[in-house]
Amino acid sequence: MSDSASASRNAGAKPSVLSLNINSKSALYSAYMPFLKRGGLFIPTTREYAFGDEVFILLTLMDEPARLPIAGSVVWMTPEGTQGNKAQGIGVQFASDESGRAVQQKIEGILGGHLSSTRATHTL
Repeated sequence: MSDSASASRNAGAKPSVLSLNINSKSALYSAYMPFLKRGGLFIPTTREYAFGDEVFILLTLMDEPARLPIAGSVVWMTPEGTQGNKAQGIGVQFASDESGRAVQQKIEGILGGHLSSTRATHTL
């Protein structure tokens, strides 16, 4: 897709809605992107996105009964067939609004000391 086609596709487009269910602390660790200023999540998907695309995530965290709504933008892409058998998908940085800050704090509270682990994740 050319840059102009991508720009026209995104102009005035509604954010894409993605649903993500994380049911364990290890899955959350693998998906969370603490190196982003506002935090973010890796979302496995085969859909094509461009850097900067706005997305809306409906996140279910482990035993939480309610879905957490999060706005964000695409800042990372792992294409199909990436070296090291990494999962195909996108990294979404949380928006700087209240919901983004609340989810970042909630995730970092759950992960606690695991954030400094050197275990591999979906992104690094």
